[in-house]
Amino acid sequence: MDIYVGASTLIALGTVGELELLLNFDGNVVVPTAVREEVTTEPARANVDSLLEPEDARLSGVRDRIPKYRQKAQQILGEESPSGDVVLIETVLWKRDIDTEIAIVSDDRRVRTVAEGLGATVTGTVGVVVRAVHEGLDPDEAKDLIRRIDSHGLHMTGELRETAYRLIDEASKE
Repeated sequence: MDIYVGASTLIALGTVGELELLLNFDGNVVVPTAVREEVTTEPARANVDSLLEPEDARLSGVRDRIPKYRQKAQQILGEESPSGDVVLIETVLWKRDIDTEIAIVSDDRRVRTVAEGLGATVTGTVGVVVRAVHEGLDPDEAKDLIRRIDSHGLHMTGELRETAYRLIDEASKE
């Protein structure tokens, strides 16, 4: 399965130097060109470039190559011009038409809701951290990572932070 990552997660994980956690997912991690171009703040931008630089079959930066779905994606999202979010949704539309599974990793509520409604598997930055705990990351380190992400820009609500801690605790017991 291809795992398409949105700018919000790249910025959140890239700012704290933890993008490699995306590699804990089974599948190809894909960062569309339009999404990559939206990551402009440092150190997130440099970290995204470093993550995508090696020749690794599990990582790819792709050109936006499914324009026939672009107008529909723009209409669904109410956007007048293409953006990283539009590319994510046009990709979901394409994968749905060819009956292929796709996962979207984004913290953008609108993108998550639309992608899930179109049949994609959806998670966000917290889900990436929880997956890392499933793969062996120490729960205390995961909670520290949530605090670092929160203090460097994601700005979680207290409820989301508590949910993240609960999910981390549950993942550590599995």
